[in-house]
Amino acid sequence: MGEGAGSSLGSGHGAAYAKVHQSSADDDFPRQSTSSATAGSGFDSEFPVAMGGESSPFISSPWHQSVPYPPYDPASGDADAAALPCTGLIGSLVREEGHIYSLAANGGLLYTGSDSKNIRVWKNQKDFAGFKSSSGLVKAIVVASDRIFTGHQDGRIRAWRVSPKDATVHKRIGTLPRLKDVLRSSLNPSNYVEVRRNRSALWIRHSDAISSLSLNEDQGLLYSGSWDKTFKVWRISDSRCLESVVAHDDAVNSVVAAFGGLVFTGSADGTVKVWRRELQGKGTKHTLVQTLLKQEFAVTTLAVSPTAPIVYCGSSDGIVNFWEGEQHLSHGGTLQGHKMSVLCLAAAGNLLLSGSADKSICVWRREGAVHTCLSVLSGHSGPVKCLAIETDDAGEDGGSSVARWIVYSGSLDKSVKVWRVSEQAPTALLKGPQHVPVEPEESGAYRGSNGGGSDQSCGGAFEGSMAQVPAAA
Repeated sequence: MGEGAGSSLGSGHGAAYAKVHQSSADDDFPRQSTSSATAGSGFDSEFPVAMGGESSPFISSPWHQSVPYPPYDPASGDADAAALPCTGLIGSLVREEGHIYSLAANGGLLYTGSDSKNIRVWKNQKDFAGFKSSSGLVKAIVVASDRIFTGHQDGRIRAWRVSPKDATVHKRIGTLPRLKDVLRSSLNPSNYVEVRRNRSALWIRHSDAISSLSLNEDQGLLYSGSWDKTFKVWRISDSRCLESVVAHDDAVNSVVAAFGGLVFTGSADGTVKVWRRELQGKGTKHTLVQTLLKQEFAVTTLAVSPTAPIVYCGSSDGIVNFWEGEQHLSHGGTLQGHKMSVLCLAAAGNLLLSGSADKSICVWRREGAVHTCLSVLSGHSGPVKCLAIETDDAGEDGGSSVARWIVYSGSLDKSVKVWRVSEQAPTALLKGPQHVPVEPEESGAYRGSNGGGSDQSCGGAFEGSMAQVPAAA
């Protein structure tokens, strides 16, 4: 078992997100350290208000698009698809099975996970199939070439495969770790580690909820992050756990396998760490190479740009930080568009989307290191918990030279909304964001709002130019 540098087994379960594990399916949100929790009751009072909320797009935006798209089938091959508006709502997917916690889009299919323990499969915005786990709220979903992996509240990862005879049938092909590996490891006392006071567990098993899953298909690896403060590395071919890294002093809320053999982790302890992967024989070893962020507020989500060496971090203060660089990353700035916690991020092409507890989704376009807020998607009646993106094939067929995407947003209002999002700026967008340079920390780790880079706002930086796109009531 590998261990991360500087790791410890401290405790810290905050009131806002870290409800005690025994509280069952109400463990709704990424864990937040005690120091940054905000007391209160109800959705709105349970999320810290973002610093700089006065420049929120909800307050600053004078321009509203109130009419959503007409119903649209992505598989219809509509010749007039290119003539549809650039950004707006396509439809909503609702099945009364509970809050939506996880999404994955692959090959024209959308997988949704909820607190009902069900995984639903949608095709062309219609309920296509479904399968159910024996236990554990579905907190994360990733799709490999021929398998679907789901991470659960009970600390287990389950693997599924589509039946070759019937595409609507999904069969469970295993659980990580495998039972035979658990039995074999349990015979050796050295395979047990202390997970909390007076309690030990096998290092190959997560002892708390799975919070995040990430694939590196080139290396055939699956990464899992957990509230037990570790991330684990699994070999997809045989479902074996290769390594467990005690990565943080509090819950790991996000893990992302990225460019150049790097892996990023974000935690309720307020840090973002960079790990370098080395292959050692049939195993792996991950070494801590950089700490990007140290702050009071919990890190809730991470995303990596698919087109540039940039990593994004969302926090419970409503701010998105980003860093650039292939070997040693430097702080590039902050994106300020939300009034409450950022709960999810997704990147595609030159776009970044941020979903928040304030029920909105900000759409950011990157040009170099400059990020412009193109629009705000509103329509959910609950916090936006997860996002997924796939290419808008209909837009490409329509001959448009501007990249367009289909975005799925899952919410605690029990719905999934489907949006078309374009990289083209609305005609009302007059000018880009202001840059406010500040001095970097000498230590190299960015400390909240005191570090280097530039602040890029989705509200105050625009003079009557930000596009807000609400959904139909």
